[in-house]
Amino acid sequence: MSIRHTFECGEGVLRLIPNFVPRRFSQPGHRLRLHPDDYYALGTPRGAIKERWFSSVIAAMNGPLAPSDEGMSYVAPFDSTEEKFLFRDAVEELGAEIIGQTLMDRYGTWPMYSKFFDFNLPLFFHLHLSDEAAARVGRKGKPEAYYFPPQLNNHLGTFPATYFGFDPTITKAQVRQRLLDFEKRDTRITDLSRAFRIELGTGWYTPPGVLHAPGSVLTYEPQWNSDVNSVYENVASGEVYPYDFLVENCPEGKKQDIDYVMSLMDWEKNVDPDYRAKYFRPPVVCEHSDERHIEKWIVYANDHFSAKELTIMPGETVVVSDGAAYGCILLQGHGRFGAYEAEAAVMLRFGQLSADEYFVGEAAAKAGITITNASRWEPMVILKHFGPSHPDVPTHVPTAE
Repeated sequence: MSIRHTFECGEGVLRLIPNFVPRRFSQPGHRLRLHPDDYYALGTPRGAIKERWFSSVIAAMNGPLAPSDEGMSYVAPFDSTEEKFLFRDAVEELGAEIIGQTLMDRYGTWPMYSKFFDFNLPLFFHLHLSDEAAARVGRKGKPEAYYFPPQLNNHLGTFPATYFGFDPTITKAQVRQRLLDFEKRDTRITDLSRAFRIELGTGWYTPPGVLHAPGSVLTYEPQWNSDVNSVYENVASGEVYPYDFLVENCPEGKKQDIDYVMSLMDWEKNVDPDYRAKYFRPPVVCEHSDERHIEKWIVYANDHFSAKELTIMPGETVVVSDGAAYGCILLQGHGRFGAYEAEAAVMLRFGQLSADEYFVGEAAAKAGITITNASRWEPMVILKHFGPSHPDVPTHVPTAE
């Protein structure tokens, strides 16, 4: 079946195939709803599967053992994978028909993706590069956001708190010395940081250049089309990280230049005493919510992407409209999503199809998707991720009461 025919048969909606991604570092949290026998489905040299990517047109930076399409989403036109095609190819062929004219004119592709990352231990203290710094190594900068879905966090791992930046009293000289000692000792660089306890049902926005060590909960992470970082922590939860992790995205002539590595930081944001007030994201309930469904903004107030959580009450059918194309993942419940039967995954085998992930083209989003919760008891819960073209996204963080 052709890309266009698949898109038309789905009434402007594509069903995506589960896209699990291994990582060679840390320990899995086992909350991805993947069968316990399949966390090393790609072999132990690749590391355990710790992420699932959504609506992705880019490949993961996973080293020389990774296939060229790892991390890229595929579309399932039938109930098998035999005639699957890349979501990237669908975007290239359909263009503005699927992602909208604004994104097509500005970026020429779908510019963001989202993921679940699932670590049982807190992740290493690291930053993502700005556009300017990333361009020096032929890459793009990476802002990102977090949301902590209760439905996928039946346990919170070993350390449910996230480090952000440095305490405002810390100096650049103190940070510089820790980096100089990267290969000499456990630098314990998070001694200089500050941690915030994770609150399920809330999230954060993390700009490029800000050091962060995400906590040990499964996290929904909308982000820009990039997979580029610099790891400032050399020993995290007893796991040792080589110097290459610190400088792998530095130009060849700068890999031994600690001052250049320091320049990757946005120092003012890292030591901002009002960091929580600026970057914490409590949910914002949409005005159209009613007794049949509740929709909340969970990622907002940035120039790059946004996200919503949609909850449909048991037995209800609603038509939900949005002003932009979006990808989505069903967390809880079963019923129908537009032309498709839909159900949240409970336990998937690696390579198995599912009915929990979709991409909604702009015209279908604006016309409205009819969604039915077929359960008599459970709510249906869907997370939706957008590029920088939704007309209704909140631009400010609500003032704390």
